[in-house]
Amino acid sequence: MDDAVARALDIGPGSSAAERTIDITTLGARSGIPRRIEVWFHRVDGRWYLTGMPVPRNWYANLRAHPRFTVHLKHGVTADLPATAAPVDEPTRRRVITAVLDLQNRPEIAARVSRRQDLDEWLARSPLVEIVFDDE
Repeated sequence: MDDAVARALDIGPGSSAAERTIDITTLGARSGIPRRIEVWFHRVDGRWYLTGMPVPRNWYANLRAHPRFTVHLKHGVTADLPATAAPVDEPTRRRVITAVLDLQNRPEIAARVSRRQDLDEWLARSPLVEIVFDDE
Protein backbone atom coordinates (compact mmCIF):
# COMPACT_ATOMS: atom_id res chain seq x y z
CA MET A 1 0.00 0.00 0.00
CA ASP A 2 1.43 3.38 -0.87
CA ASP A 3 2.14 5.96 1.85
CA ALA A 4 -0.56 8.43 0.73
CA VAL A 5 -3.21 5.70 0.84
CA ALA A 6 -2.00 4.53 4.26
CA ARG A 7 -2.23 8.12 5.58
CA ALA A 8 -5.76 8.52 4.14
CA LEU A 9 -6.85 5.33 5.90
CA ASP A 10 -5.23 6.35 9.19
CA ILE A 11 -8.28 8.24 10.47
CA GLY A 12 -9.15 8.64 14.11
CA PRO A 13 -11.38 10.60 16.49
CA GLY A 14 -9.61 13.85 15.62
CA SER A 15 -10.00 13.43 11.85
CA SER A 16 -12.06 16.03 10.04
CA ALA A 17 -15.30 15.31 8.21
CA ALA A 18 -13.42 15.69 4.91
CA GLU A 19 -10.80 13.14 5.97
CA ARG A 20 -13.44 10.55 6.81
CA THR A 21 -15.53 11.17 3.67
CA ILE A 22 -15.22 8.55 0.94
CA ASP A 23 -17.29 7.30 -1.94
CA ILE A 24 -18.27 3.67 -2.25
CA THR A 25 -19.48 1.78 -5.27
CA THR A 26 -21.81 -1.11 -4.54
CA LEU A 27 -23.91 -3.30 -6.81
CA GLY A 28 -27.66 -2.75 -6.54
CA ALA A 29 -29.28 -5.45 -4.42
CA ARG A 30 -31.95 -6.19 -7.03
CA SER A 31 -30.66 -4.53 -10.19
CA GLY A 32 -26.97 -5.47 -9.98
CA ILE A 33 -26.22 -2.01 -11.38
CA PRO A 34 -23.22 -0.19 -9.84
CA ARG A 35 -24.23 2.57 -7.42
CA ARG A 36 -21.76 5.19 -6.16
CA ILE A 37 -22.50 7.29 -3.07
CA GLU A 38 -20.64 9.46 -0.60
CA VAL A 39 -20.40 8.19 3.00
CA TRP A 40 -18.23 8.52 6.08
CA PHE A 41 -16.02 5.68 7.18
CA HIS A 42 -14.76 5.07 10.69
CA ARG A 43 -11.70 3.42 12.20
CA VAL A 44 -12.08 1.72 15.57
CA ASP A 45 -9.36 -0.46 17.11
CA GLY A 46 -7.42 -0.46 13.86
CA ARG A 47 -10.33 -1.75 11.72
CA TRP A 48 -12.55 0.21 9.27
CA TYR A 49 -16.34 0.37 9.30
CA LEU A 50 -19.33 1.82 7.49
CA THR A 51 -22.41 2.76 9.47
CA GLY A 52 -25.11 5.38 9.39
CA MET A 53 -28.18 6.82 10.98
CA PRO A 54 -30.69 4.21 12.19
CA VAL A 55 -32.84 4.21 9.06
CA PRO A 56 -32.87 1.85 6.06
CA ARG A 57 -29.90 2.47 3.75
CA ASN A 58 -29.69 1.32 0.15
CA TRP A 59 -25.91 0.90 0.40
CA TYR A 60 -26.42 -1.55 3.27
CA ALA A 61 -29.01 -3.58 1.35
CA ASN A 62 -26.63 -3.61 -1.61
CA LEU A 63 -23.71 -4.83 0.52
CA ARG A 64 -25.81 -7.54 2.14
CA ALA A 65 -26.74 -8.84 -1.31
CA HIS A 66 -23.31 -8.26 -2.90
CA PRO A 67 -20.55 -7.86 -0.26
CA ARG A 68 -17.80 -6.96 -2.76
CA PHE A 69 -17.47 -3.21 -3.30
CA THR A 70 -15.00 -0.43 -4.01
CA VAL A 71 -13.84 2.28 -1.61
CA HIS A 72 -12.90 5.50 -3.42
CA LEU A 73 -10.54 7.65 -1.38
CA LYS A 74 -10.51 11.40 -2.03
CA HIS A 75 -9.49 14.62 -0.26
CA GLY A 76 -5.76 14.53 -0.80
CA VAL A 77 -5.39 11.09 -2.35
CA THR A 78 -7.23 9.40 -5.18
CA ALA A 79 -7.42 5.63 -4.94
CA ASP A 80 -9.96 2.93 -5.70
CA LEU A 81 -9.60 0.10 -3.19
CA PRO A 82 -11.40 -3.22 -3.65
CA ALA A 83 -12.99 -4.48 -0.44
CA THR A 84 -15.53 -6.82 1.08
CA ALA A 85 -18.24 -5.89 3.59
CA ALA A 86 -18.06 -8.26 6.56
CA PRO A 87 -20.76 -8.65 9.21
CA VAL A 88 -19.84 -7.78 12.80
CA ASP A 89 -20.65 -9.60 16.04
CA GLU A 90 -22.61 -7.95 18.88
CA PRO A 91 -19.62 -6.96 21.08
CA THR A 92 -17.95 -5.34 18.05
CA ARG A 93 -21.23 -3.65 17.11
CA ARG A 94 -21.53 -2.09 20.56
CA ARG A 95 -17.89 -0.94 20.57
CA VAL A 96 -18.06 0.58 17.07
CA ILE A 97 -21.44 2.25 17.47
CA THR A 98 -20.36 3.72 20.82
CA ALA A 99 -17.21 5.16 19.21
CA VAL A 100 -19.18 6.55 16.25
CA LEU A 101 -21.73 8.19 18.56
CA ASP A 102 -18.94 9.71 20.64
CA LEU A 103 -17.87 11.37 17.40
CA GLN A 104 -21.43 12.26 16.31
CA ASN A 105 -22.17 13.91 19.65
CA ARG A 106 -19.06 16.14 19.58
CA PRO A 107 -20.18 19.80 19.35
CA GLU A 108 -18.67 20.48 15.91
CA ILE A 109 -20.48 17.46 14.43
CA ALA A 110 -23.66 17.56 16.55
CA ALA A 111 -24.37 21.05 15.20
CA ARG A 112 -24.89 19.45 11.77
CA VAL A 113 -27.38 16.80 12.91
CA SER A 114 -30.90 17.51 14.05
CA ARG A 115 -30.75 15.87 17.48
CA ARG A 116 -28.50 14.05 19.91
CA GLN A 117 -27.97 10.48 18.78
CA ASP A 118 -29.38 7.69 20.94
CA LEU A 119 -27.16 4.64 21.58
CA ASP A 120 -30.05 2.17 22.00
CA GLU A 121 -31.66 3.29 18.74
CA TRP A 122 -28.36 3.00 16.87
CA LEU A 123 -27.62 -0.43 18.34
CA ALA A 124 -31.06 -1.68 17.33
CA ARG A 125 -31.39 -0.18 13.86
CA SER A 126 -28.18 1.21 12.34
CA PRO A 127 -26.49 -0.51 9.44
CA LEU A 128 -22.94 -1.61 10.21
CA VAL A 129 -20.32 -3.54 8.27
CA GLU A 130 -16.59 -3.92 8.58
CA ILE A 131 -14.56 -2.93 5.54
CA VAL A 132 -12.04 -5.65 4.74
CA PHE A 133 -9.63 -4.40 2.09
CA ASP A 134 -8.30 -6.95 -0.40
CA ASP A 135 -4.68 -6.36 0.58
CA GLU A 136 -5.23 -7.07 4.30
